[in-house]
Amino acid sequence: MDAFPSSYFVTFSLLILINAPTSLCTNDERYKSCGKAFMCGTLKPMKYPFWGKDRPNYCGKLGYKLDCVNNSIPVIEIKSLNYRVLDVSYQDKTIMLTRLDYWGEICPSRLVNTTIDFISFNYTAGTRNLTLGYGCHLPSSQAPTFEHSCTINKTNTNVVYPSSIPCNESVIVPVFENNARDLDQNRTDLVTALDKGFALQWYVEGEECKNCIKSEGSCGIDPSSRFICYCRDGPSIDECHKHQGSSSKKSVSTIVAVVGAILAAIGIGIGIFVCRQRRKRIAIRELSPSHTETKAILTTVSNYQVNNNQVNSGSSNFTSSIPSYPSSKTSNDFGKSSYFGAQVFSYEELEVATDNFNNSRELGDGGFGAVYYGKLIDGREVAVKRLYENNFKRVEQFMNEVEILTKLNHENLVKLYGCSSKHSKELLLVYEYIPNGTVADHLHGKLSTSTSAPISWPLRLNIAIETAEALAYLHNSDVIHRDVKTTNILLDKTFKVKVADFGLSRLFPNDATHVSTAPQGTPGYVDPEYYQCYQLTDKSDVYSFGVVLIELLSSLMAVDTSRHRLDINLANMAVVKIQNHLLGELVDKSVGFESDGVVRRMMTLVAELAFRCLQQEKDLRPTMKEVVEVLRGIQNDEMNAQKLEVVDIVVDDGGRLKDC
Repeated sequence: MDAFPSSYFVTFSLLILINAPTSLCTNDERYKSCGKAFMCGTLKPMKYPFWGKDRPNYCGKLGYKLDCVNNSIPVIEIKSLNYRVLDVSYQDKTIMLTRLDYWGEICPSRLVNTTIDFISFNYTAGTRNLTLGYGCHLPSSQAPTFEHSCTINKTNTNVVYPSSIPCNESVIVPVFENNARDLDQNRTDLVTALDKGFALQWYVEGEECKNCIKSEGSCGIDPSSRFICYCRDGPSIDECHKHQGSSSKKSVSTIVAVVGAILAAIGIGIGIFVCRQRRKRIAIRELSPSHTETKAILTTVSNYQVNNNQVNSGSSNFTSSIPSYPSSKTSNDFGKSSYFGAQVFSYEELEVATDNFNNSRELGDGGFGAVYYGKLIDGREVAVKRLYENNFKRVEQFMNEVEILTKLNHENLVKLYGCSSKHSKELLLVYEYIPNGTVADHLHGKLSTSTSAPISWPLRLNIAIETAEALAYLHNSDVIHRDVKTTNILLDKTFKVKVADFGLSRLFPNDATHVSTAPQGTPGYVDPEYYQCYQLTDKSDVYSFGVVLIELLSSLMAVDTSRHRLDINLANMAVVKIQNHLLGELVDKSVGFESDGVVRRMMTLVAELAFRCLQQEKDLRPTMKEVVEVLRGIQNDEMNAQKLEVVDIVVDDGGRLKDC
């Protein structure tokens, strides 16, 4: 071919001219839906993380749903209690609430304490809990600040504040501190103090949503409850491209200029293409192989096609030999190129190793990329992670994982064999292949429903120990994993642990007490104090490991919206069950909790350890080194003679976390 057909060029150019304006102005339905605010009564427009009414659930976070009662009263439900929304401040991330059952009322239909979901919210400074007494017996010599007659469920009673006298029941209701002082000094009445409510601070992504909004996108979540930015032409992991959101405002002249630049680039590309084709033909004529050489080449290609067809025909035998691929490096040069000591593979090598990233070879699909089974030219079985987007943020995470893993060497950490170049058209990480799935697969995933029996308690305990030892090694190496979860704990054929996925990990500076960073991780595993204070420490991994321990005990998922709303978050449910000595309602009984006294004793001790790991305050949690020692002691039966006792949760007044 001496020249690119002119008819193709003209047709292609016309298509670009016709379609460019409309394609640039395409509006994704989710972008439009999440661009709408929640409107109700006189409340300020509510956007992310809140959703409800005209805003679908993917436009906000779990636990932030709003209702508009009678088309005028904005209401949010927290821990099975309804609260009237009075005001919101996006600058301070605070929402002002009052209990709906106490709105203009001090005699509700049921008497329950105020409980806050500390995974999503926390009290702001200047909040005080009022204790209201019901059915109180007043001495004739004592006059309370406030007393009122009530009829609750057709029963006559009284409500007293403050309830420092004997009462049948009491209810804790938070109010602003200044209103509580006014009440104590008789400058206001109880109903007014309650109606003015209190404030909560919410925990959600900070910079991510700001960047999304700046790029004219709409904040939301993906099906895995991770933050996502919905743009005019589709979702983005972090923010919209510069043309998104503003294209509809561009003038016709700007669009013409853009299209002109595209056409010029196409013209240059065609010229380069034609020149290269001519050079190739000249080179082929000059270096034409002999008949024998040609026959050898055809034989090699034929063998490759046969092997390739065997894989594509549905064969699941991934251990079959993968034919060699002509690499730009000779065997003597192989592996010399590296990042931080990790071998750099060419994209073509990994494409062949994974059969062009065949869907049949996909091992898993996570938040940052899909993982494929592959076999290298040298025969090594590998897992190739293919990161979703090759943008600056992904390159940063890619290089972060390479840098960290090349510095580590532990039998319970997955080995990194190498990676693609950061300038490759796709970012690829090459790990050792671990064939037995993840801990999540065996506890409540695709391997938990097989005909085989569930993994035994001794095996679960050993998984806990090896995971803890890997994390203790990381912490000793000044690395915080930041995404500890059962889907990141792999198992080999002998059920030996290999902790994986270091894309979110952070190198911890020497002599530092914490790293200040926006909270990242997986819902259900993230340290609540990390969410509150934006301070990442090694104790953040300890909290996540506590959730893993509960999964090993219960075989339940960390987050499951099909459970009762109070039990959606496994960590919250476990803390309540353990604190109230209801471990039997939490554990997986199929592993011998009821039938084997030794198993019951060990599971109880592990539950107590998990309870300590899940403390709201990081200073109350053990270190990973201490966790390893306790688990080893349980395994070696050294702690069986100790008294089994579940400690109480240690919290500040009102159950709040301490100040940062």
